[in-house]
Parts: sequence; structure tokens; C-alpha cells
Amino acid sequence: MDSQRLLDSIDATEALEFLAKMIRFKSYSGEPGESELARFMVEHMQALGLTAELQPVEAERFNAIGTLKGTGGGQSLLFNGHMDTNPVTEGWTVDPWGGLYDEEFIYGIGVSNMKAGDAAAFMAVKVLVDAGIALKGDVVLEYVVGELQGGVGTVKAIDAGIRADCFINMEPTDLNGLTLHAGSFNVEIELTGITRHVSKREEAVDAVAAAAALVPRFNAMSFSGAANQDHAAVNRANIGVIRGSLSPEFHDWRPPQIADFTRLAGTVRYGPSQSEESVLADIRVLLDELVADFPGLQTTVVKQHAGKRPSMLPFEVEPDAPIVKAVGRAFHQVRGVDQKQGPVRPCCFYGTDAAHLKHRAGMSGIVCGPGGRYNTMPDERVDIPDYLDMIRVYLLAILDICETE
Repeated sequence: MDSQRLLDSIDATEALEFLAKMIRFKSYSGEPGESELARFMVEHMQALGLTAELQPVEAERFNAIGTLKGTGGGQSLLFNGHMDTNPVTEGWTVDPWGGLYDEEFIYGIGVSNMKAGDAAAFMAVKVLVDAGIALKGDVVLEYVVGELQGGVGTVKAIDAGIRADCFINMEPTDLNGLTLHAGSFNVEIELTGITRHVSKREEAVDAVAAAAALVPRFNAMSFSGAANQDHAAVNRANIGVIRGSLSPEFHDWRPPQIADFTRLAGTVRYGPSQSEESVLADIRVLLDELVADFPGLQTTVVKQHAGKRPSMLPFEVEPDAPIVKAVGRAFHQVRGVDQKQGPVRPCCFYGTDAAHLKHRAGMSGIVCGPGGRYNTMPDERVDIPDYLDMIRVYLLAILDICETE
């Protein structure tokens, strides 16, 4: 069967119904629905004839790993995607776990990040199996827990020895080919001032006022040491949490006094030629400048969750890597235009498990998945044509990398 006939054989309704079933699992990180979805994925991979199993990660948490064995002689390809989702926020107008779809979109929490990508890889393999296509190389489907906790599931799979010649990470890129993204980590900053009653405000060092001055400066940061413009282009910093009042116990019942303590938490994004240490050094310089404006202020900055979560390092792959070329060719065949590749915005600010696969497992890969446009927002959704085209791109990439018997 030629590739176009394979693409034409994709059943859109079947593909949407499978994704809808995945959405109906409430798979928050560390909650029961996460491993319930893992069991669902293993059952369906086994039904296709894949060798599939639950891989223990920690107490009652499991990755779902399946392999379509090749006959030998071809390159192997691993698809990596996480099953855990962000929490539902205010503002939803549809059931976040309803698996609802209409003529344009399929809706649900985690459908963009990243169950549509997970389902697309499964459906691509299913099309090949249903058509009786024998591959030379193996295809590995790796559905992991805890990506939102630093990638604990992918790290566990790597430590267990799961490898392939190359990989596709299915994070949502709106089908673009992400070949470079930032490293990411969270920071916690504490500002300690000097309190006084409001009647003697002039004698105080106001930690809340200092925090208010810090936030726009922090959010405007770029970091030193970038080797090129692409690396500098993924720099970003943002404060997302702030609390201040009296002492680290936050006695906010006493507003007539000037706040002497503020704790801020935020995130930073940095390039492959930079490091966590260089970024923290740059932040300390910024805090020293703040102290100059607020004499008597004391400051600290630390990496949040240091030693408790894996570091999400930057990811970069050569633009002429075989997997990058294969995905580009597949995209062109499906859509008739060249795929946008590189540090594509806004997804270049992601942190993904692709970094673990590169740095810990030594694998070459690309980040490419459906969704992104409506990610991390109320009524999260994915364009149905994008989801279906992603199945087609993945299918063609498998044929290209793994080769047919």
C-alpha cells in the first residue's frame, strides 16, 4: 500500500473518539486518574499487538510503555508524551473532562498539553498495524507521568534503559518543528526590610514597595553568556507569585505597619549556552541593584525544588539531523508547504522532556505536536484538522525512519 492510501485510510471519527476517551480521565499529576489513563493506554497498545506494560515510577504511579517490534535492519523511533495535565481554572464553558468535539475543535483539559499528541502517535501506529505494514525498525510509544513535576516519568524510563535511535516529543507546537527550546527552572526570592508603624513610614524599608519595583525589572530580564541570537531569543523571566506582610509568618492582620518581608516566586527560561548557575548570578546582580535603591534591604534567591525535581535543561538539535529532516518531509507531503522549524515562538519558551531524552539518554529528536494555540486557557482545545494532520505526519515519519519490510 502506498503512503497516500495509508493517509486516506485514517478514520477521523475513530481518531476523535479515542482522543475523547483519553480526555475523560482526570489525570492530574500524582492523582489516581493519571495511572488509570496509563492502564487504558497499555490495554489499547496490547490490543494492537504491541508489547506493552506499566512501568512503576513511584507509589501507585506508572508510565505506559509499548513497542511495535520491527523485523530488523531499520532505525528505531520513540514517541514521548506525558499524560498529566494542568489543573482546570475558572472560565470554562464546557465540561473539561467531557471529551466534547464539534466541527472545528475537540475540547478538554490537557487536550492541547498534550493528549492530542499522545493520541496522534497511537493512531499513527494503529493505521500501520491495521494495514498489515511490517517495519524494519521498532516504534516505541512512551506515555509518562509527572512531566509537570520536572519530568519524573521520562527520567524513570531513561534510567530503566528505554532508548531508540531518535525521538519525537509530542508537546504542542501547532505542528511546527521545534529544534531549540529553553531550559527552565523556578526561583524563590525573599526580600527582608525594616518595619515601622505607618506614622514613621519614612524610617522603614518597605519590602512590599521593593517587591513592586522588582517585578517589572525581573520580568524584563535577559541573561548573560548567550552564544548566539537563537540562544538569547529563548531568554525570559516572570514573577507569578508574591506575598508580603510582617515576617515570614505573614502577619497580614496588621496592615498599619510597613511590611518587612516579601516572598516572590517565578520562573526563568535560558538558552543552551547559559546555565542555572549563570542565570542565578544574573539575578543576584539585579537584586544588588534593588538594594542600592532600597538601602537596608536584604535579599536572597534560590532555585525552587532544588534536588527534589529533575532539572529541565535546554534542548537543541542540529537542523540537518535525520529526524528533523524526516518530520519536515512528512509535513511537506501532508500540507504542501515547508514546515516552520527552529526556536519557534511561543513554544521555544517551553520546558519539555525532550531535554531529558537528549541530555540523559543521548538521543536526537524533535518536538512536534498538535495544539498550542489554545493551550493553558479556559476551554482548552485543538483544531481537528491539526490533530488529523499530526497523525498523518507521524505516520509518514515512522515510514521514513523505520522503513518498511
